Amino acid sequence: MRLKELTELNGVSGYEGKVRDYIINIIKNMGKSYKVDRLGNVIVKNEGRAPARKLLFCAHMDEVGLVVTRITPSGYLKFKTAGGVNPNILVAKTVEIGDDKILGVIGSKPFHLLKESEAGKEKDLKDFYIDIGANSKEEAMEKIHLGDYIAFKSSYVEFGSNLVKAKALDDRVGVEIFLSILEENLDCEFSVAFTVMEESGLRGARVVAPFVEPDLGIILEGTISADMHDIKEHEKVTRLRFGPSISIMDRGTIYDWDEIQKLKKLAKDNGIPYQMRESVMGGTDAAAVHIAKLGCKALGIAVPCRYIHSPVSVASLDDIENTRHLLLTFIKHEGGL
Repeated sequence: MRLKELTELNGVSGYEGKVRDYIINIIKNMGKSYKVDRLGNVIVKNEGRAPARKLLFCAHMDEVGLVVTRITPSGYLKFKTAGGVNPNILVAKTVEIGDDKILGVIGSKPFHLLKESEAGKEKDLKDFYIDIGANSKEEAMEKIHLGDYIAFKSSYVEFGSNLVKAKALDDRVGVEIFLSILEENLDCEFSVAFTVMEESGLRGARVVAPFVEPDLGIILEGTISADMHDIKEHEKVTRLRFGPSISIMDRGTIYDWDEIQKLKKLAKDNGIPYQMRESVMGGTDAAAVHIAKLGCKALGIAVPCRYIHSPVSVASLDDIENTRHLLLTFIKHEGGL
């Protein structure tokens, strides 16, 4: 499985080039036909017998991160977020800046110097800076440019009961699963889109769907798992080791009820564990896909991830494999294989 390589690549939203190049290299080695559109989406065509309806599968390449917006006179970097990042997770994190991977440390006012009115307050972006070890703005500008992307530095580690810790599991798990499915060379025609800028407004999906014009869009994501001990049961959203989650609705999409029932039956008939996503928060590429041109039905499937949108997301390798199994079963069923 390529998940280690994929998660350790830096592909902050809007700066997905390294991830795109990696995917293209894999696709070329498979001998698949593909297209890179003007925004940078990679659209792959799996050739085979045409099913009764045109299928489009989506997984986004980008990850949440930061962008350099100012360099202070003393050589520190100020930044804005690219995608949804909770400022409270930023303190004391290590980052890599730009293609040269300049090392930086995110800092803020030391705890010992906080006023009583400041202690315990939630952080704001303006409270943080990045220290790259420069002594001045001029020295920092020898290495850093305004607009450089900033990615969390975090290694892929397998631990515990078949779990993995990494950054960018949302949505490199989806990328890996679809690459592995394309390797199967199934005798069924379908398209897979590896999209850009999902975390900053579903921009890639907005142009992919009109190009493919699917009858059904299936979006594969990493999603919230809040299955910790101190979270109320109804707030856990999904749970690790319970299998892929199926979405009912979110802020951007109401997923097709009939397609959900078919997918649940397919999972049950084939002994594949699954769970229903118990939240309507967030959104996916489906919000753009299902209303493109004449529109299409949509399904949302996701791998549960603890601590999502952070440098230390955690997922179950069993959930990842069961998600792959469910999607393979779905494609074979659609193609009459």
